[in-house]
Formats: sequence, C-alpha cells, structure tokens
Amino acid sequence: MPKVVFPLDSSKKFTDQKIVGHNRWHPDIPAGVTVRPGEVFRVDCREWFDGAIHNDDSAEDVRDAPLSTVHVLSGPIAVEGAQPGDLLIVDIVDVGPIPQEDTGPLAGQGWGYTGIFATQNGGGFLTEQFPDAYKVIWDFRGQIATSRHIPRVSFTGIVHPGLMGTAPSAELLATWNAREGALIATDPDRVPPLALPPLPQDAVLGTLTGADFERAAGEAARTAPPRENGGNQDIKNFTKGTRVFYPVFVGGAKLSMGDLHFSQGDGEITFCGAIEMGGFMDLHVDLIKGGMQTYGVSENAIFMPGNVDPQYSQWLAFSGTSVTLTGEQHYLDSHLSYQRACLHAIDYLTTFGYTPEQAYMILGAAPIEGRLSGVVDIPNSCSTVYLPTAIFDFDVRPSADGPVRIEPGMGVPKASF
Repeated sequence: MPKVVFPLDSSKKFTDQKIVGHNRWHPDIPAGVTVRPGEVFRVDCREWFDGAIHNDDSAEDVRDAPLSTVHVLSGPIAVEGAQPGDLLIVDIVDVGPIPQEDTGPLAGQGWGYTGIFATQNGGGFLTEQFPDAYKVIWDFRGQIATSRHIPRVSFTGIVHPGLMGTAPSAELLATWNAREGALIATDPDRVPPLALPPLPQDAVLGTLTGADFERAAGEAARTAPPRENGGNQDIKNFTKGTRVFYPVFVGGAKLSMGDLHFSQGDGEITFCGAIEMGGFMDLHVDLIKGGMQTYGVSENAIFMPGNVDPQYSQWLAFSGTSVTLTGEQHYLDSHLSYQRACLHAIDYLTTFGYTPEQAYMILGAAPIEGRLSGVVDIPNSCSTVYLPTAIFDFDVRPSADGPVRIEPGMGVPKASF
C-alpha cells in the first residue's frame, strides 16, 4: 500500500482530524502535506457531508443536509516545484470505499446513498418535477451495488472522485466571485439560487486562524460548481487508470480531492445523484513545466479516462428535444433537451411498476450514458440517455406482451416539511 499522506480516522469528525482539510477554495489555505513529482501516495477522503447522512429508511437527513458544510476535501497537497503556468499530471492509481482494515464505525464501508434534494435545499436537475427530499441506500458487494429501496436492479460501480482540483490564484478567485455575484444579482431571491456566494458560516480552511481566517472565509469560493481549476466536475469516467492534467495557478499547485462516488450516471441528475461514500485514493503526480502555454490549457483540466468502465453491451436509449412539458419552444437548449430525455426514461420505467422517484434515482446512480446527439438543427437540440438493460433482472425492452410488472418493494423514503 502506498504511504498515506492524508490520513482520516472515520471515528472522528472532519474538523477533529490530525490533518484538517477544507471546504472552500482559497489560495491562502496552507498545504497540509507536500509530495514530490514521481511519488505515489494514498489520500483518505470523507463522505462529502462528513457522515451527516445515515444508513436508515428516513430521508429527513437529506432534507436537512447542511449544504454550508460541503464539500469536505482532503488537501491542499503541495507538489514540490509546481509553479503557476505548469500542468500538474495526476494519475488515479486506485480508488475505492473505506478499506476493511479501518477500525472506525464506518470500517469497510459497505454502503452509500443517493438523494434527491428538496428545492429549498438546492434542488436538482428535475427539481420542478421532484421538489421533495428522498433517499436511497445502496449496498456494495465487491463491485456490485444493490438497494433495498429499488427492487430488481444491480449494476457494476464506476468508482471515481466527484471533485478534484488545484487552488485558484487570488485573481482567479476574484473573477469567480465577480461573475457569480453578477449572476445572483439578476434574481437574488430565486429558489434554488442561481449560484452560491462566499459564506463564512461553517467554513473550514485548514490551519488558517485569526484575522487571516476571517478575511479568507469572506472571500473563499464554495465548492459546489466546477470551475477552471477542475473542482466538482462529477465526471463518472475519472476511474482507476485515469490521467488528469490540471492547470497550476499557485505555487505548489495545492491539489485537493473528495466527494467519492461508488457509481454515477452522466450528469448526476438528482444533485446528490451519485452513490456517495467515504474512501481512499492512490495517486501519482508529475509536472509539465510551462505546460499551460505549451498545450494551450489556460483553463479547465483535460484528461485521459481509465479503461475499467463496466462493460455493458446492450442499451435502451431515450431522446428529448428542447421543448418544455407545456409545449414552449426553446432554441437549441441542450440542458432542456437532456431534461426531456431523462423524463422520457423515467416515464418509461414507471410502466414496469417503479415509482417516478425510484426511476429518477436509477438514472442518477447507475452508469447511464448521456449524450448531446444533435446541436445544430434549429430550433431543436436533441439529447439522449442510454440505459444499460443488463442492470435489471427482467426484460425492459418494449414488446408485444407489454411491460412486466414488478413488486414495488418498500419504496423510496421521503421527507416532508
């Protein structure tokens, strides 16, 4: 096993660890550890809500999920010799759930969860159709996920970090805050909000204290969206064997990671839509000096995906166009067309006896493929959702015999306000 440079004790809260990470982006957060180019090392990662979500049949914890505390990130990790303008090479050597040898209460964590956030707590991709909080617990056996809340479904996980990235420079941070603040100002009372401004409440900034902490907490960016530094991209193909090239904006690069997922469909459409878990990452790092200019990577990471994706060979695909449910035409709106493709798939799965919430959770957690199939044929963008048929233990293909009706099981826990 590689040397553990960022250890976590699963019996303790994030802020009580030997090395305290962070839950905001700011260039002044000190690096907790330093590694050298060419080194392979292990990083432990907490579940993104730091254990606030429980393995039970209630969705009240998702309803009350403390968004001001996320994401709890392991890092920053400084890389010797990294300077602004370099490209940081990060190889994902391995990634998985909390190892069996862990002795805390989550030892050998054999479960994770998927949630639908209530609209007033962030919502999700389909929040207009699903405004309430729900939760699904998934059990892991090897690489396979199953759930007591969704019958007759099992699939091979596509384990990956939802969030990884380098620290922004002070100039880049100011750019984020300015552009996102301008967006918020266009509709400041929107629910859910258009963006999340800096929030000192519940900020964790490594070892920063005193006046330095107060200043940084008022400037630091929330970790919810992806940005130029990578961040919360939720790319399901960041599996073992992936190589990522991150732009470096500050000395040492200050790499951080977290938000591990056992599996996810393209888009993580319920917002808390992947199978969230705590776990570990084994990483190898190196540098391309001056690589940002050499390769024209002024912003946003590029990556080479690993080759351990589940091998599904048969798919049932659903399409959608940029027309609202009420018949309003939008111009080449790929966001809308992907929503319509997902709703098409959800409607289809309900004909077999799944509730809409169960179908929605399947699309968020299972390794579905989402594609922009047409973006030039005015006025309609066309998006598609590819659902692997082998994740079901019955035939979900259309036939003259009609759909098989499944037993609904215990259903998906719902929380009410």
